[in-house]
Amino acid sequence: MISDKIRPHHLQRKALLYVRQSSAHQVLHNRESSALQYAMRDRLTGLGWSEIEVIDDDLGRSAAGGVQRAGFERMVAQVCLGKVGAVAAREVSRFARNSRDWQQLIEMCRVVDTVLIDQETIYAPRHGNDRLLLGLKGSLNEYELDLLRQRSLSARYEKARRGELVVSAPVGFVKAGDRYEKDPDRRVQEAIGLVFEKVLELGSARQALLWFLEHDLDLPVKGKDGQTIWRRPNYATIHRMIENPIYGGAYAYGKTAATVGYDGTCTKVTIRRKARSDWLALMPNAHEGYVSWEKAETIRKMVSSNVPTSRHHGAPKHGDALLAGLLRCRRCGRKLTLRYTGAKHHIPRYSCSRGWMDNGEPRCIAFGGLRVDDAIEEALLTVVGPGAIAAALTAENEAKGRRDQVREALNRDLEAARYAADRAFRQYDAADPANRLVAGELEARWNKALARVTEVEGKIAAHDTVTVAPVIDPGSLARLAVDLKTVWAAPSTDARLKKRIVRTLIHEVITDIDPEAAEIGLLIHWIGGVHSEIRLPRRRRGQRNSTSGDVIAAVRQLVLIATDNVIAGILNRNGLVTGYGNRWTRERVTALRSHHRIPVYKSTDDGIEPWLNLSRAARLLHVSPRTLRLAAQAGEIEAIHPLPDGPWIFSRTVLSAAPACAISERARQNPKYPTGSHPGQQNLFSSIT
Repeated sequence: MISDKIRPHHLQRKALLYVRQSSAHQVLHNRESSALQYAMRDRLTGLGWSEIEVIDDDLGRSAAGGVQRAGFERMVAQVCLGKVGAVAAREVSRFARNSRDWQQLIEMCRVVDTVLIDQETIYAPRHGNDRLLLGLKGSLNEYELDLLRQRSLSARYEKARRGELVVSAPVGFVKAGDRYEKDPDRRVQEAIGLVFEKVLELGSARQALLWFLEHDLDLPVKGKDGQTIWRRPNYATIHRMIENPIYGGAYAYGKTAATVGYDGTCTKVTIRRKARSDWLALMPNAHEGYVSWEKAETIRKMVSSNVPTSRHHGAPKHGDALLAGLLRCRRCGRKLTLRYTGAKHHIPRYSCSRGWMDNGEPRCIAFGGLRVDDAIEEALLTVVGPGAIAAALTAENEAKGRRDQVREALNRDLEAARYAADRAFRQYDAADPANRLVAGELEARWNKALARVTEVEGKIAAHDTVTVAPVIDPGSLARLAVDLKTVWAAPSTDARLKKRIVRTLIHEVITDIDPEAAEIGLLIHWIGGVHSEIRLPRRRRGQRNSTSGDVIAAVRQLVLIATDNVIAGILNRNGLVTGYGNRWTRERVTALRSHHRIPVYKSTDDGIEPWLNLSRAARLLHVSPRTLRLAAQAGEIEAIHPLPDGPWIFSRTVLSAAPACAISERARQNPKYPTGSHPGQQNLFSSIT
């Protein structure tokens, strides 16, 4: 029976049958539901429509409002043109499950007088009761979808809390029912295990990445089809492994949250990571991992602390500054920043300037870093020194037992490449040679696999040709470990290694400057809760590179008998250098004297010098220079000897005293050795010693 809501002008227009399924899974498996929806065409025919158009563009698309539906938009557009007498669906919930699309459809149907038809009822939007009923059904459809979603999520979350919800497996794992299992491919297992070993050994994810790139090793990743593929590693690949607790044997769920927003053109879903405390589930030791949970957490915290923030020190860099990221200002609590100064940009300087840069506040403190680094090094080596020998021997034993990780990885790559080549050959051999379209493609694949085998074999050959470092004798290593300062100050010692040692033992250093005492205060917070304080005199500009005080004292004594040119030669003969490490010249000695107000050497007009060198003093006493030198070394006569390989200096007043006369008299009474040279003998050289 035809309803009275259907008028002749409705039948003169065409009818639209809207068919929709919410997901691709429903389209593939819920065939009966699709058949019932298409069967609505018979109902429209029975109601009197001859022109019926089926719109099934939205199969596999949800009507919740989160995705764009081309079929629904085309249906609404045709309704707006007034060419549609009825829109039909198996259930009206097929049209929309959100208020925006539902109300838009109802309003357009009311304006152009189009009826809505489902399997039971015919609705006329121009009738108040039908419009009320459609409004209620739209709200119920939307609420029903939310209710179903909430029930589904509740069941999903409850299963996740039990650790039984396994959605997808990252690379290195496969799904085994409600739990994870390690990938049976030993090549994948060894590669992932090598990632964690290198990160722990080198101290950062970036250094581990550079190690893999240096040795041209690939890492496994998940492809779009879920298959494991091998490719050149990048930082994100290594960092995801470190951050994912599944590799430590833990089950985790709820690590991210989705936020839906509108950017002015369409809805946008933003995925953000949640704090670990907000995760829905985190269950250590839920399955077998690639490393233990404790080691995985140690590696994760180490990599996280490499980010230079207020809470972390930052990763050790190549610079020579030892305390970058460890110093904190006692006045404002901010971390001190580092910059390098000097002509070669190698002199570190620490300053608390974040308040000035960020908020325009006055600068707190600033000081040179060389002296501070030296003080921390001294304190550190004092702590580490007693265990240096044992640590060195342990490191050598570990180095002996360490396997060649690169060679093992290349051997696994070679085994996989040979398997791929053998498999390609079997496929080529099984094909019909006459069918060149197939045989040609299989032959190309076989040649590509053989080229891969040749490439890996070349890598192994190149690796084997590298000269192996000689094994260090444990005895010599023990002797070297005794002098830890020598090892620490050696140019070959990596600055990053020294910084890692410092960060292992020191939590942070609180710094301040005492302007009244002109001192730098350092409060060292050692790992474990012990604190120690160091106070250093604050140096003036250029004081670090100033000449040694011993050199200055020697110059003050040498000017008594020598000119600047002679003093420069004496200093160079003793291996002494300037504050900047340069050799001495006459000009540099002159500049040193001028800076320190040291008088210049001047000979007297009458020739009676108040200070004499060894030769002149011996000639004055009528003894040999050797006799006078031995007496000075024995302390029998007062003399000045500023440098080991330098002149002896005698005062004319001392040479006139009783000890000098006694030495001269004793030399005359010894008949075996003459007291001096013959007066007529000439000297070829004018000696100053």
